[in-house]
Amino acid sequence: MQGTRQFTAIIERDGDSYVAHCPELDVTSQGDSVEESRADLIEAIELFLETAPPEEVKRRLRDEVFITRVEVKVA
Repeated sequence: MQGTRQFTAIIERDGDSYVAHCPELDVTSQGDSVEESRADLIEAIELFLETAPPEEVKRRLRDEVFITRVEVKVA
């Protein structure tokens, strides 16, 4: 996988830190701020792509990820 590719980053607050998750590769990282967790996720994705065997990357890689909001009636 040469060149560049865009991945999804879902970042959530978890107590005093932030957890960043890439659903396309099932890679997660965290940081003390949104910016730090995003940067740490980029580093984690790059490290995964550099070190994982090609069959592991292929097994995990999801080409379609849909992020949407849903409305639910709450009693």
